[in-house]
Amino acid sequence: MSNRVEELPRAEMAARTISEERRTLPAEPLLTVENVNLAIRGNPILRDVSLRVTAGEIVALIGPNGAGKSTLARVALGLMRADSGRVWRKPGARVGYMPQRLGVDDALPLSVRRFVTLGTPASRERVREALVEVGAAHTLDAPVQAISGGELQRVLLARALLREPELLVLDEPIQGVDVNGQYELYDLISGLRQRRGCGILMVSHELHLVMAATDHVLCLNRHVCCSGHPDHVARDPAYLKLFGLDGVRHLAIYHHHHNHRHDLHGAVVESAEDGAHG
Repeated sequence: MSNRVEELPRAEMAARTISEERRTLPAEPLLTVENVNLAIRGNPILRDVSLRVTAGEIVALIGPNGAGKSTLARVALGLMRADSGRVWRKPGARVGYMPQRLGVDDALPLSVRRFVTLGTPASRERVREALVEVGAAHTLDAPVQAISGGELQRVLLARALLREPELLVLDEPIQGVDVNGQYELYDLISGLRQRRGCGILMVSHELHLVMAATDHVLCLNRHVCCSGHPDHVARDPAYLKLFGLDGVRHLAIYHHHHNHRHDLHGAVVESAEDGAHG
């Protein structure tokens, strides 16, 4: 009897050890791009570009307009073929894609529910659940043309989520969204990663928002200028050269967002507590 009592704590300790080991195991790779090159009509778009996305990780592609960010996302998804290099996606992995732009003919009678299920058949209840998750349940039966820009971005995200993705690719997810909506969408995307454990590849030029919401940043200007943890990239000379002092100032505002709030126009407003300490 005494032997059994002694063995129980040992079993519990072993179970805890196994659990801790699992948490420290490397995350499962979902997407790998290695040394990709692409030119369009003789114009180099991507030069020797590599990236990697693992389960539960948010990777951001940042860079100026024309840097090749959206092109790299399409190459990673297999929507465009690179001239050279290697693209690997986990076999059988479900991928959700939120495109940068989407035009819907005003004359086309299309409700949000029907739009969301184009290419991904789903019941009304499943569509409603996806819209609830992104905070757009009220748009279910509305015409797509009648919803706002921020609502459309949420609907596009819900459409991607219907695939139950292991890998979520978001191309400029806050395009056309007001300042308050931008912060809400990034919080939503972060929550999706936590709840679903999916890997997220996100394209954005909103430096002050994306950098602090990200695990790994790849700074692109047709080639990889720098990459790594956001804090490391923010101090990299290549980043400073590409985005200048304006980019650094925007980044500082976001990194200290917990010390202040924003008004409806996105300006920083000092809290009463901060004013008391001043």
